[in-house]
Amino acid sequence: MERFWNEVEAAPREGIEEVQWSRFQEALRWAFERVPFYRDKLLQEGVRPERISSLEDLPELPFTTKSDLRYQYPLGLCAIDQGEVLLFQATSGSTGRPVIVPYSREDLEVWAECMARALWAAGVRPEDICQNAYSYGLFTGGLGYHYGAQRIGCAVIPASSGFTERQVVLLRDLGATVLFCTPSYALTIAEYAEKFGVDLRKLPLRIGHFGAEPWSVEMRDEIEERMGIEAYEMYGMTEMMGPGVAFSCRYRQLHINEDYFYPEVIDPVTEKVLPEGEEGELVLTSLGRRGMPLLRYRTGDLTALERGQCRCGRTLVRMKRILGRTDDMLIVGGVNVFPSQVEGVLLGFTELEPHYRIRIFKKGYMDAMAVEVEVKGEIYAAEARRTELERQVAEKLRQVVGVEVPVSLVAPGSLPRSEGKAKRVVDERRG
Repeated sequence: MERFWNEVEAAPREGIEEVQWSRFQEALRWAFERVPFYRDKLLQEGVRPERISSLEDLPELPFTTKSDLRYQYPLGLCAIDQGEVLLFQATSGSTGRPVIVPYSREDLEVWAECMARALWAAGVRPEDICQNAYSYGLFTGGLGYHYGAQRIGCAVIPASSGFTERQVVLLRDLGATVLFCTPSYALTIAEYAEKFGVDLRKLPLRIGHFGAEPWSVEMRDEIEERMGIEAYEMYGMTEMMGPGVAFSCRYRQLHINEDYFYPEVIDPVTEKVLPEGEEGELVLTSLGRRGMPLLRYRTGDLTALERGQCRCGRTLVRMKRILGRTDDMLIVGGVNVFPSQVEGVLLGFTELEPHYRIRIFKKGYMDAMAVEVEVKGEIYAAEARRTELERQVAEKLRQVVGVEVPVSLVAPGSLPRSEGKAKRVVDERRG
């Protein structure tokens, strides 16, 4: 059995629940006493902290939504004094006001602990050199990974995102053994390395840790093949702290750090808690968080929970890979389509490059979808082969998503590249 970073990772279920209940009681009291938003919301629902007598009573608490966070901009949910804040991070705010997240000293300790667990599970050790190609700034990825690697004792190369040619040079010249970035940017780095004649598979690089965007099993396999590494996954969100909410083990299972994040899965329509194993929307409650406590936060991510000991020995609850989001689900011809489904189909064709774009547009009064994807150079040059492959890909998409989706195979290098989160979906309905 592998060594764990912290003994709680393999604790008996009753031990985990005991920790959860203790921390939840404190989290509820802290939010009620220190955050007027929560005090007012709970009293409106007729709920006082003392009324909650066990974890089974959580459904009595109201949900917190992203809209709630934005209406409380900038620091309406902050539960500590200004002088206790050691760090501010924020969401991008691309769909409205950003969410500003304050961290106390205790919060940063928890964050480093959760990240260290995740990296340790991937095989990261003190002697490793970690190249951090996440953005250093308000985005939580850069500092989150930095804190986790430092907690283990690794050397960190704070490369940040962008300057892709330099990323390749640093990997080659400094002998990094671990790479942190988004999965789409990992493919961009691999592409640049091939362009400049650097074989990443012959470098000391052995582990990649990726997150911040959904990615398919097929994309993971593509990254591992092109970089010669083992690829691990991180799940998190700025609102809940950043990366470090959940992490993959050697058996590709995503484990939630449930001693700090209490998970539920609900039906996104009825808002009822679903039984273990049923797919629905993930809801998280922060445990032991001081700067910005969150009660029953609706993440918008669709998944399912599984308990019981994993083959890796961990007893932390497992979550299935994210199917999609309640708010990025596409409805085409009356059918629900998730971008992750499209990606899974495209990456199943070895003739295609892992760079694609989904276009959403109006066709009469209905929403329609089309896909553009890069194809390998030799096939793009052969019109008959390209046409036949377009037909095959379109047919496979129809079988998987249930609607007709026109497919265009475009020249290698013709689609925009990502240095952070990839923009896969282009909505043309708004002009």
